[in-house]
Amino acid sequence: MRTIRIDFCDFYVGFNKTNNFFHNLLKQHYNVEICDKPDFLIYSQDGENHKLHNCVKIYFTVENYSPDWKQCDYAFTCRYLDDPRHLRFPLYAWYGGPHPLLKHKDNLDGIMAEKSKFCSFVVSNKSLKKTQKRIEFFKALNSRKQVDSAGSFLNNVGYSIPHGSGEKVRFLRSYKFNIAFENASIPGYTTEKLYEAMQARCIPIYWGNPRIGEEFNTKSFLNYPDFPSEEALIERILELDQDPAKYRAVMAEPYFLGNTPNPFFSHERILKQFEIIFTKKITPVDRKGGLWNGARWAIVKRSKDYPISFD
Repeated sequence: MRTIRIDFCDFYVGFNKTNNFFHNLLKQHYNVEICDKPDFLIYSQDGENHKLHNCVKIYFTVENYSPDWKQCDYAFTCRYLDDPRHLRFPLYAWYGGPHPLLKHKDNLDGIMAEKSKFCSFVVSNKSLKKTQKRIEFFKALNSRKQVDSAGSFLNNVGYSIPHGSGEKVRFLRSYKFNIAFENASIPGYTTEKLYEAMQARCIPIYWGNPRIGEEFNTKSFLNYPDFPSEEALIERILELDQDPAKYRAVMAEPYFLGNTPNPFFSHERILKQFEIIFTKKITPVDRKGGLWNGARWAIVKRSKDYPISFD
C-alpha cells in the first residue's frame, strides 16, 4: 500500500491521532504514517498549531463553520458548498454508520412496549444565546406534560446521565419522544442529536437544518418547520402520545427516504475525495506568500495547547 504521511492538530481535548474516523478509514487503504513533518495535515478549529505547517492542509469541523480558504487547501464540513475542494461531511456521519437507523428488522411491538415514558430532553450547554430556541420549547411542552430533563442543565429528574452517546441512547429508549434541537438553524448543520434519538427509536422532535428533508424522511419524526406554529406542533405531540395507532404509524416510517441511507454516510465518497487530495499536484495555500516562520511561532506560542515551552 502507498505510504501517506499525515498529522492531526487543533482537535478537541482527548482526540486520538491513531484512533479516529479518518485514521481508521485511511489505514484500510493506505500505509498511514503519523509524523511531525507531514505531507498532509488534518486540522480542526480548537487551536492555531496548524499555522506552523505549510504542507497540504485539510480543515475538518463538527461545528457549523465554513472553511477559510486562506488557511486550508481542502475541507470537510457540514456546509453545502459547491466547491471541489470541499466535501460535505455532517457530524452524524462521523458519529456512526447508517445501519443502526435501518428499520427493516425492527420488532415494532417490542419497541412500543418499551415506551413507558413521555418525552426526554438532554442538554448541558447553558448558553442562552445558543440554546434559547430549545429552552423555550422545552418549557412550553413541559408546561403541558412533564418532559424529563436528565442533562446537567435544566435537570428535573434528580440525576444526570453519564457523558457519552451510549449512555444517552440507553436513557432515551424508554421514551416516546425526544427534543432534538440543534444550537442553530443553518443549512447543513445536523449533529448527533437526531441520530441518537433515531437510534433509540424515539420520535425525534427536531429543529435545525432547514434542508433536513433531503437526507432523512420527515414523516418519521416531527420537524418543527413543518408545523404552522409551535402550539400546533405541541398539539400533535400530545395527540400521538394519546393515540397508540397514530404513534405506531409514525414509528413504522423509515428514517431514510426509501429506507436507503443517504450518500453522506458513504465511505467510498470520502475515500474518493482523499485520493484526489493525495494525488493532485497543488501549491499549498501556506506556500503562497503566507506568514513567515517567526510569525508562525509567535502565533502558536500564544496557544495554551502547544506542548512545547517557549520560556
